[in-house]
Amino acid sequence: MAVRTFLGEARRQLLSGVARREARLCTDRPLVTFTFDDFPKSALLTGGAILKECGLSGTYYAAAGLMGTTTEVGPIFDQGDLLCLFEAGHELACHTYSHVSARKTSLSGYYKDVLKGEYILAGYLGRAVRLNFSYPFGGVTIGAKKKVAPSMRSCRGIFPGLNGPIIDLNLLHGNSLYGGLERFSAIQCVIGENVRQKKWLIFYTHDVQSTPSPYGCTPSLFEKVVRCAIESGSEIVTVAKALEHVT
Repeated sequence: MAVRTFLGEARRQLLSGVARREARLCTDRPLVTFTFDDFPKSALLTGGAILKECGLSGTYYAAAGLMGTTTEVGPIFDQGDLLCLFEAGHELACHTYSHVSARKTSLSGYYKDVLKGEYILAGYLGRAVRLNFSYPFGGVTIGAKKKVAPSMRSCRGIFPGLNGPIIDLNLLHGNSLYGGLERFSAIQCVIGENVRQKKWLIFYTHDVQSTPSPYGCTPSLFEKVVRCAIESGSEIVTVAKALEHVT
């Protein structure tokens, strides 16, 4: 276990240190962003409803090839959900087309899949646009950072931590929001640390339901974390809005 932990940390430091696209975060308030990977229906119908009730928006990383299917995180979005997403003011972002890992496919194949996903989602937006992106399964390689990431506005991984004041647009830090209320105390501490440092804290999850998958959270946890972030005085923004604070 110690060897695995050491190797994992070494890999994290290597990937975080190469092929960087650095920018400076300029804000006098701490930022918090809530993101959802795969875009299961519950992320919008439950998680999105909680955000909307508070007058907030989230970022939804969608893999267009999963649309209308059911996976381990539950039923995935359909075209009707996209209309609801836009009407609620949430952000649509890219998660490849086929939900493939950069660590398990060729670089050329991965690059084509990313661009295909972005192209299809841009069609639903009705315009050509560079989208924000997250690496499926958190799978990122040096090759992906060098070739794929520059074609996106930003790329989010699953390495925990706070972003800022210098951020890497090719590999933003993301913090998991999984489980139930037993996780709240630890998450509250992270929000507090982000407030003290006035940085950018990104949360990610998948489904939001009473019996979540191993990659989702309960509605009670999600709502409590959202309200904690609001009460902390943080500015709650989508990834796209957060990037307006970046130079």
